[in-house]
Amino acid sequence: MPRGSSPKRERQYEHIKDSARERGASTGRAEEMAARTVNKERARSGETKSSGRGAGKDTSSGGGRRSGQGSQEATYDQLYQEARRRDLPGRSHMNKSELRRALGGG
Repeated sequence: MPRGSSPKRERQYEHIKDSARERGASTGRAEEMAARTVNKERARSGETKSSGRGAGKDTSSGGGRRSGQGSQEATYDQLYQEARRRDLPGRSHMNKSELRRALGGG
């Protein structure tokens, strides 16, 4: 862990490392996964001096990219949450394109 990391991040690192080891990852791979995940969360929450390349982008901690890579296309979850906020009837049975149309997004 980097110098000055919080006890919370230390616990998070150990938890991720242990979980990866339980899933069969090698010690080195488990440590790398834990360090990358914790560093990404630290950058995302502003705990680092400078957030690295892409730290503020909307990506999951699992490394997956947002739908519509590089575009401003909303994810299914974002569309669903907006439909929920607007109390759109039938939203739970809609797919992404149906949600987009119902919300007036084409």
